[in-house]
Amino acid sequence: MTADQWFDQYGESHQNPTNKLIHWICIPIIFFTVVGLLWSIPVPAVLSAVFSESPWANFATLSMILVFGFYLRLSIPLGLGYMLLNLFLAYAIAASGTSLALVSIVLFVLAWIGQFYGHKVEGKKPSFFKDLQFLLIGPLWLMHFIYKKVGIAY
Repeated sequence: MTADQWFDQYGESHQNPTNKLIHWICIPIIFFTVVGLLWSIPVPAVLSAVFSESPWANFATLSMILVFGFYLRLSIPLGLGYMLLNLFLAYAIAASGTSLALVSIVLFVLAWIGQFYGHKVEGKKPSFFKDLQFLLIGPLWLMHFIYKKVGIAY
């Protein structure tokens, strides 16, 4: 399936303006918090030694490489843009000394509450109940609107 076909299917359960607005807020938060939680998992000493204690040697970066495999089939510009944005945000928060794990947990719970409220307003189940791949499509669905608005081909 092409990126646009995924976006069309995803968009079917995201027609209500309130639900759309909630998704514009909550999807980026949820994606980021998953990255933040993965970033917060301690890396085993063996791996730290191999990667010279690089802040980028973590489970978030590894996961983004795997997610990029999925996004590679759909749109390199969309996937790469979204993933890099989230990795750099996680790095900035972690480097600031703020508890990335705590921020991620609190925001994750609040954003999911928002998502389910949005779907209650919409009157339709979240797309990922149909296919778990929609959990990765949601962020790109939003990003494709931004790319279209600023004239970036995807």
